[in-house]
Amino acid sequence: MIYFESEFFHRIIFGMDGELFEEKKGRSADFEPLAFRMKPRTFDEFVGQSHILGPGMALRRLIEADSFSSLIFFGPPGCGKTALAFLIARMTKKHFVSLNAITATVADLRRIIEVAGLKRQGGERTVLFIDEIAHFNKLQQDALMPEIENGTIILIGATTYNPFFSVNRPLVSRSIVFEFKKLEKDQIMRIIDMALCDSERGLGRFNVKIDSGVKDYIAKFSSGDARVALNILEVAVSVGTRQKDGSILIDIASVQQITQKKYLGYDRQDEHYHTISAFIKSIRGSDPDAALYWLAKMLVGGEDPAFIARRILIAASEDIGNADPMAIVVAASALQAVEYVGMPEARICLAQATIYLATAPKSNASYLAIEKAVGEIKKEMTQDVPDHLKSTGYSGAEILGYGKGYLYPHDFNQHFVSQPYTRKKVSFYIPSDSGYERRIKIFLQRIEALKRQKKQEKPNEGGNQKKNS
Repeated sequence: MIYFESEFFHRIIFGMDGELFEEKKGRSADFEPLAFRMKPRTFDEFVGQSHILGPGMALRRLIEADSFSSLIFFGPPGCGKTALAFLIARMTKKHFVSLNAITATVADLRRIIEVAGLKRQGGERTVLFIDEIAHFNKLQQDALMPEIENGTIILIGATTYNPFFSVNRPLVSRSIVFEFKKLEKDQIMRIIDMALCDSERGLGRFNVKIDSGVKDYIAKFSSGDARVALNILEVAVSVGTRQKDGSILIDIASVQQITQKKYLGYDRQDEHYHTISAFIKSIRGSDPDAALYWLAKMLVGGEDPAFIARRILIAASEDIGNADPMAIVVAASALQAVEYVGMPEARICLAQATIYLATAPKSNASYLAIEKAVGEIKKEMTQDVPDHLKSTGYSGAEILGYGKGYLYPHDFNQHFVSQPYTRKKVSFYIPSDSGYERRIKIFLQRIEALKRQKKQEKPNEGGNQKKNS
């Protein structure tokens, strides 16, 4: 458990004279990772999240005025959620307590709540920061509710998961939720520069020589995670080549040795849903390159290829349908290929199906049709099957009059005869002009024309009228 009484927290985190992470009483900052040492001390040092922390933005004004209510920060790793919480700890005059949800227990919470109650009696409110709050179970989250309700505790929660799915709804409803964005490449490079220039907390005292190409490589490799970038930089300095002038040279070869496998930042919750959504929408939008990009991200991130194949199969019917009836055949074959072949070769099958669907003519007429039909069944009185369409393949059906009057279409010219197939006329399927569906549209128009013919069709000579379907 990480628990800090107010004065103790100020001493450990800020140092006796208020300087953040200052080395005091033999405690060396060198034992702390570079990413921890470089946490921003002011808003001027905070990089990124200008959409919520830029000058004049609401969250920044609330923090500067020390008048914020409960907050939940969510976003990808290394984008500044915890850094902002520690910045708030520096700026607030309230009692500040920090917990990590992965290791904390209900007993820890009760202890904090007890102390917070005593603080409140003395006129001081408590700010409780919970890192990875989504890892708290329902009991732990519920234990916070009364103290947040009565104002004893102001909650600041941080999570990489969407809180609307991962945090209890009552807790979310009593908090202001702020989404943090992944850092851009230029923002990561700025953080790298700050670490290289800072002689007190960073690497400035080492006189590091590093060209822009190396910084660019680290920034791209980190995928928007400042913590990853600073960790790479710190290791690179440790293994860098000492020059005659005492400086340390970091070259691209040494950094590439450190970063053999790229950090992708692909989790199985938010990114799982966001990426498959982008993949399907790219197929629907007929952009094969974008669809392949999201496919590659999922595969490299370790996504289940069978899950991807199933979604491709759905898209084949939902977004293409009868505009290209072969789409569902290709998609079903891809799913079967994934099951038989496995990775890594199955990625080729998925790519082929993705490209086929993305470049196929599009129609959602089948999807809309079944949605209308299901809606009709749910809202209206359900129709009984007309007697002439009922099954006749058993003894007694004829006595009941089942099948009587049924006209077998193949006994008539053009294999069609006008007869009702529902008691009340319904209309769901409206084919588009896209691809093969245009031919279907023309066919249905011809059928409607035949229905309008006034003369009664007679069976063909020698026809074999079928009574049972």
